[in-house]
Amino acid sequence: MQAHYAEQFERDMGCTEAEWLGWLPAALGDNFWQRDGASVQIVIGPGSLQIHWHAAPPRALGQVRIPRLLVCFAFAGLDAGERYLFMKRFDLYMQRGGG
Repeated sequence: MQAHYAEQFERDMGCTEAEWLGWLPAALGDNFWQRDGASVQIVIGPGSLQIHWHAAPPRALGQVRIPRLLVCFAFAGLDAGERYLFMKRFDLYMQRGGG
C-alpha cells in the first residue's frame, strides 16, 4: 500500500485477466460499478474511477512464466484523502501472498 495515490497511474499486475476479474468485485466494495469489456467505471462518493486493463507478455524468470496485466487507473472528482481510502481497501483485496 502506498501513502499517496495520484489522480492517474498505471500498474503492472502479476495475474491473468480471469484472476483479476475474480478479485475485482470484492476489491470495489459497495461502490456502484459497471464493466464494459476491459474497463470498469466505479462511482465513489462524489467522484469516479475508470480502470482499464490489457494483457502483456508474461514475465520470464528462468523457466517460470508469470502472467502480466497492465492496469490504468484514472480518478475524477476525488481528493487525495478519498483516493487513499478507496485504494487502501482495493490494494488489500488485490494483495497476494509473499509480502
